[in-house]
Amino acid sequence: MKLIAFTILLLFLTNCSTHTVKLGKRCTKLAADNTYEKSLIWLIDKKSVNDFDKKINKENCEKNGDNS
Repeated sequence: MKLIAFTILLLFLTNCSTHTVKLGKRCTKLAADNTYEKSLIWLIDKKSVNDFDKKINKENCEKNGDNS
């Protein structure tokens, strides 16, 4: 219960700073060594939020073969 409360508090505080929070499964493109990053919570600098969806998105998860 403490972990859930801490996570929610962190999301609210982060959203008030110079970053924004994106929720939902997103993945990066597959790298040359067949690795990629995936997460359900992304913290993004507000200056680069417009480019974020071009680089990290749900379609990349499907292209990478991530079915979970």
